[in-house]
Amino acid sequence: MTTTHTAATRPAGRGGKPRIQHTLQVLRKETLSPHMVRIVAGGPGMAKFEPSYATDMYVKILFLHPGVEYTAPVDVAALRESLPREQWPVTRTYTVRWVDLAAQELAIDFVLHGESGLAGPWAAAAVPGDTIIFSGPGGAYTPNPDADWHLFAGDEAALPAIAAAIESLPAGAKGHAYVEVDSAADIQPINKPDGVELSWVFREGASPAESTVLLDAVANGPWPEGTVHAFVHGEREYMKALRDLLFKQRGLERSQVSLSGYWAYGRTEDNFQAEKREPIGQIL
Repeated sequence: MTTTHTAATRPAGRGGKPRIQHTLQVLRKETLSPHMVRIVAGGPGMAKFEPSYATDMYVKILFLHPGVEYTAPVDVAALRESLPREQWPVTRTYTVRWVDLAAQELAIDFVLHGESGLAGPWAAAAVPGDTIIFSGPGGAYTPNPDADWHLFAGDEAALPAIAAAIESLPAGAKGHAYVEVDSAADIQPINKPDGVELSWVFREGASPAESTVLLDAVANGPWPEGTVHAFVHGEREYMKALRDLLFKQRGLERSQVSLSGYWAYGRTEDNFQAEKREPIGQIL
């Protein structure tokens, strides 16, 4: 299927702001670690891309079903009016790692889980010239400049947002960041202020259901005086444990914490999204 670069307006999302569909081309792929690759996309379609202020800026990538004939250029909103639901594109949410408007490029990092999942295998097989379609961007968090210090905690899924937030901090910022990955081979460079201590914690092959290394690191780590602003995202059950640590044990206010589950161990993406409306899926 051949598509052209386009930006189509979709129905308004929450807050009444229209969601814009963007169609870009893969420009290059970079291997960041054994379990993560970066897709850099761009082209003329970037002309209508307006970055969010948020450092957790995200887009909703739209994956077309193989074997289904889609009219080019693809207009996802129109497809949902004309095709049966089982042929609608599948949506996955991903953080935008960085945007370079001058170069008409943006980067999205993908965690690789072998053949499982949808987005990871697509990213692993992507080559320059492939098409990527997404809507957005959205986002809600940016580090509070009035905070005395910052706390970051998350796993691979949250690593792009944590890295983007750390790199947005002023030179004099202070804080502690904890990033859980499988092993030391998964460490990535992050351009951080000198006052932000970055700790990598390793599962060493354990599943998130078995590991407590992230929770233990945050619980046992330093807790400076002053007002903290926290960004804590990752696997859902981990986030529930960190929620209790931050709110019940540390006594933080809701306004001091950005916290959510990006995924859930043992759940497909579709089941995870559906469970957000049920008690098991609710964190705050």
